[in-house]
Amino acid sequence: MDAPTILLIGTADTKSDELLYLRERMQFAGAKVLVMDVGVLEPGSFSPDISNNDVAVAAGSTIHVVKNAGDENKAMTLMAQGACTLAAQLQRDGLINGMLALGGTMGTDLALDVAAALPLGFPKVVLSTVSYSHLIPPERITPELMMVLWAGGLYGLNSLCKSALSQAAGAVVGACLTAQPPKATRPMVGMTSLGKSCLSYMTTLKPALEARGYEVAVFHTTGMGGRAFEALAAQGQFVAVMDFSLQELANHLGGSCVTSGPDRLRGAGRAGVPQLVAPGAADMIDFPTWGVPPAGYEDAPAHAHNRLIASTTASADLRRQIAKEIASRLAEAKGPTCLLMPVNGVQAWDLPGEPLHDAAALAAFVEAIHTQVAPAQLKALPVHINDKAFCDAALTVFDEWVAQGLVPKGSAV
Repeated sequence: MDAPTILLIGTADTKSDELLYLRERMQFAGAKVLVMDVGVLEPGSFSPDISNNDVAVAAGSTIHVVKNAGDENKAMTLMAQGACTLAAQLQRDGLINGMLALGGTMGTDLALDVAAALPLGFPKVVLSTVSYSHLIPPERITPELMMVLWAGGLYGLNSLCKSALSQAAGAVVGACLTAQPPKATRPMVGMTSLGKSCLSYMTTLKPALEARGYEVAVFHTTGMGGRAFEALAAQGQFVAVMDFSLQELANHLGGSCVTSGPDRLRGAGRAGVPQLVAPGAADMIDFPTWGVPPAGYEDAPAHAHNRLIASTTASADLRRQIAKEIASRLAEAKGPTCLLMPVNGVQAWDLPGEPLHDAAALAAFVEAIHTQVAPAQLKALPVHINDKAFCDAALTVFDEWVAQGLVPKGSAV
């Protein structure tokens, strides 16, 4: 790539100085810049490449109508619609190579919509006064999105905020120059897991699938990873999935903040993607180590994985609820589905002598799975999920699906 073209988005009515500074920094780094004004107040101090009226028209309105929408939320929602339409069209036409948006809560709200309208692999940077804030719901953070905290920059330029602005400018230009958009040369299998200290099957399955001619993407199921996995599965990015770590679903049902939302275990099924499923780590509830366990689990056995995340064992009643929900979601699937149930345990810390061992609760979970899951979808295995025999069983089903034409054959490298 010669000189990348960056779409710079912001409200020129309140942030002209910041937009001009960002433009200058990106030009200094060798980029071309298209400025989109999404402000709805007075004109800025310069003429943008894409005016706020252009944005309003793209939303089926005019800037005059937007200004009189009744309140700032309605106005900026309309501007977000127009910005998404224009940004997506510019990307499809090959006229931009990356996006940088800045704002406070208003600009960030709009920027997150625009980021979601752009494809995977397209560099996206959001410079925000509320980066990493609990104000931002996790489901609005798209895969690959980069965020930079804009400290001390609410009103006007200063040496502190120039540091953040210049780093964001460099980040998006650098991303455009070095990024390699996804371009799979082999069919891709999506897999979920935790780190191998808890779930270790990926160390066997990934090379085995690669030897069969597949590319394998493993998603860390600690909330955001599951969201990305579900979104990509729903888009049909995978020829099959091995969804073997379901503790995000358990977390959601158990009231934990470590959740990937209400649609976990639905993306692949709704898209008709062949799915091999196992309830890995579905017997534990995660919580921040620095916080408190979910209500009702304050006195339950717990294991601190590190200073960020800890886990407690789910009760027998909650495990029955989890089993019922797994069965319900698998019943919705439109494609081939198989649940592998390792009856001897579903994660490393549930073994005898480990901190989350609860034989009675595991037995209740296994019984509920047998009761709730359709027999045609269930394979009970007399193994632990971290045993090699579990991987052998998963590969046997996968190979059968390939032989039946349900999963495309792998490709030579």
